[in-house]
Amino acid sequence: GVEVVLASEVDWEQLNPARGDASPQAGTLWGDRKGGSVPTGFLAKFVDGFSSPPHIHPVTYRAVVISGNIHNDDPDAAKMWMPAGSFWTQPKGEVHITAAKGSNNIALVEIDKSPYLVRSFKEAFDSGEKPINVDPSNLIWLDPPGTQGAANGVKVAYLWGPQEEGQSNGTFVKLPAGFAGNIRSSGSSFRAVVIKGQPQYLGADAKTLEPGSYFGSKGETVHRVTSNNEGEETVIYVRTDGKYEVTPAK
Repeated sequence: GVEVVLASEVDWEQLNPARGDASPQAGTLWGDRKGGSVPTGFLAKFVDGFSSPPHIHPVTYRAVVISGNIHNDDPDAAKMWMPAGSFWTQPKGEVHITAAKGSNNIALVEIDKSPYLVRSFKEAFDSGEKPINVDPSNLIWLDPPGTQGAANGVKVAYLWGPQEEGQSNGTFVKLPAGFAGNIRSSGSSFRAVVIKGQPQYLGADAKTLEPGSYFGSKGETVHRVTSNNEGEETVIYVRTDGKYEVTPAK
């Protein structure tokens, strides 16, 4: 029941076909970006200097910068470039633009309900939600519940949603260099995307997960992972509807 998608295996297509060659690229990791009314996660890729026209989306999305620099704000706002590891949300109905700078600009985008559509700013509406932009320097890293993580350098940063069984939520989990152990998921759905580092996923064979790679499962599952030993920590974005536990290998 485990699914692993390497960043090199992602199928890219136009995110907004109406813009033709000027459109960013999109690669679906889970769900159905074009329809089906299901939770969906996909990678979005932007060329250096990209800037969208003012627009809205009929669904709220959350996003994490994986590489490059992304700006996402009101059309009249000064550029505020978010580097890799940043987290932001875009409320449905709110007019905004998205811009990018860098040789390789990629972000993870996730929605609770598809399809992901782009609409004219003339269709704007107020959903009552407020946007969030979080730079990596403003993340608060905590010891996970219990003492296992604290003793082994594992940290978590809570991003959204209640940390309760049956409730969707999103977190970052940080694994120190040289970590080897398990991520035990208990929710009905577990989605994980590598944001930083190149950990290995140990299944039938070992797979190196470059940033943008994804692994997921349904139901109670044990994911065996190792962080590299080159002094670089690993950061993984986790979306689940339950709890998970990170424990070192014995």
